[in-house]
Amino acid sequence: MDTDLIIAARYLNTSEPSELAKYVMEDADPSFASKMSAGDIIVAGENFGCGSSREHAPIALKAAGIAAVIAPTFARIFYRNAFNMGLPIFELPEASEIAEGDSVRIDMQSGEVINETQQKRYKFTPIPDFMQQLVDVGGLIAFAQKEIAEAN
Repeated sequence: MDTDLIIAARYLNTSEPSELAKYVMEDADPSFASKMSAGDIIVAGENFGCGSSREHAPIALKAAGIAAVIAPTFARIFYRNAFNMGLPIFELPEASEIAEGDSVRIDMQSGEVINETQQKRYKFTPIPDFMQQLVDVGGLIAFAQKEIAEAN
């Protein structure tokens, strides 16, 4: 899934999260945004987020209410942009074993993705501490603002 499918180039005239959320995944599935609920998790294939380096892709996903993305691998620039925007992503080699519609939960304490539908547990690649801090505060800008406030 490339960034052009996550958010089409025709919508890049704005960086307003709520506006981008309306059109997330529109070219892959025109009804995607209307089917999403806050807290949903996307499970994807290899190299999720390949293509352009646009930050709009993780912004649109997060604004649409996506709680996390799970995939075997992520495109390098998407990986960094996702954390910069505060969107948690998890590398899970077994992601293809999770079927559409399965109920999935992420347990940060145990480092596991739990597929409640299939009664399976998978260990995910740990997120580096600094990247987890970015997610916890909502992204790189919020992290920098917090650091500045604490220094004053």
